[in-house]
Amino acid sequence: QVQIVESGGGLVQPGESLRLSCVVSGFTLGSYAMGWFRQAPGAKREGVACINREAITYYADSVKDRFAISRDKAKNAVYLQLDTVQSEDAGVYFCAPRCSVRSGQTLHSYYHGIDAWGEGTQVTVSS
Repeated sequence: QVQIVESGGGLVQPGESLRLSCVVSGFTLGSYAMGWFRQAPGAKREGVACINREAITYYADSVKDRFAISRDKAKNAVYLQLDTVQSEDAGVYFCAPRCSVRSGQTLHSYYHGIDAWGEGTQVTVSS
């Protein structure tokens, strides 16, 4: 059974940092691309970061140079480091075994057959 559990969200001030974690079970982490998505109130869920099976990373233009995705296969975990957080970064962050990240004119999309999501972790940005 596939399980995905995100954690690490909270209240941060603009300019601060936060590290989100995603622990998975039921599948082999390194065999799947993993993506972080966020959803602001009233907005569609958007992909912000992706790490593919070869550990190549992709970022949405809005978070490039501020966010960093990584994985630890031994811990079955994927992380998202958020630096220099901005008010526009607020929302619920989800991770999933899929990617959909638009970087410039290129859409980096991966899906290997597991349709599963966690419940997400809330990031609130306020001064």
